[in-house]
Amino acid sequence: MNKTELNQNKQLPSKKERHKLFGSVEPGPRTKPMEKDQMADLQNSKKDFLFDIDMVGISSVKHPIRIPSTMTPEIQTTIGTFSFGSSIAQGSKGTNMSRFTEQLDKYHNEGFAVDIATLKQFTEELAGRLKQTDAEVEVTFPWFFERKGPYSGLAGMNHADATIRVEYDKETGHDVTVTLTGKITTLCPCSKEISEYSAHNQRGNVTMSVKLTDDFKEQEIDWKAALLEAAESNASARIHPVLKRPDEKMVTEQAYENPRFVEDIVRLVAADLYEYSFVEAFTVKCRNEESIHLHDAVATLSYDKKQEAE
Repeated sequence: MNKTELNQNKQLPSKKERHKLFGSVEPGPRTKPMEKDQMADLQNSKKDFLFDIDMVGISSVKHPIRIPSTMTPEIQTTIGTFSFGSSIAQGSKGTNMSRFTEQLDKYHNEGFAVDIATLKQFTEELAGRLKQTDAEVEVTFPWFFERKGPYSGLAGMNHADATIRVEYDKETGHDVTVTLTGKITTLCPCSKEISEYSAHNQRGNVTMSVKLTDDFKEQEIDWKAALLEAAESNASARIHPVLKRPDEKMVTEQAYENPRFVEDIVRLVAADLYEYSFVEAFTVKCRNEESIHLHDAVATLSYDKKQEAE
């Protein structure tokens, strides 16, 4: 007798009996209404609840989205991680959590392409759906772009982590902040200076958070590509998914010719962001994963152009 036959001969109680064995009970009497308009609505209670709430909502919502890009691939489908919120006045108990995901599903059914103009419209509609005067949405997603070897021209896919945050207020309008984290190569200037030959290098992580000007036009400027260029063009070398030996020689020599500390990176990237007309304020962070230490090297720089006029 084989194992399958042995298992078939085992006498088990019915599925319902098995559930009872592990704690399931019969349904009790149903006394509360099933019709929505007859149900208690605690979240819409109106009393003095002591304090206003700055923001209440939901987070860590994963959803498929489409991303437009000026770099190949120009249209891509990826996974966005969303958070939504709005303020709550002292006289209201809470928000209607289901309305956030209802709004997301509405846009998904209309072919949700995540861009700034669409998210501005999204927040205005969300505020109306929530019967509030403000709303905010933030979405983070991996953005992919093609990168070719500098000599061979062989292509592969790199990616950066992108975030769009849109805050809407009925009185003041929209505030938009975009963030991009890209990876670069950095070669240590001190190591190069003191060594007879060679120098240690490492992968650096550059994060740029930018407040966009009110007149920013996404159809004219791909902010993702612009921030990526600000990070990569100031690095010791760019990161490549495919490198043949001639490519590797070129990248290695380029890094040696352009040594950078983390301090150098944040200042050079800041200079590029300062020159971008669509940037109102920014923060640049660089974190190098040191190859000869167990610790990382970090630097941060923030600047607000509006302070110049004050």
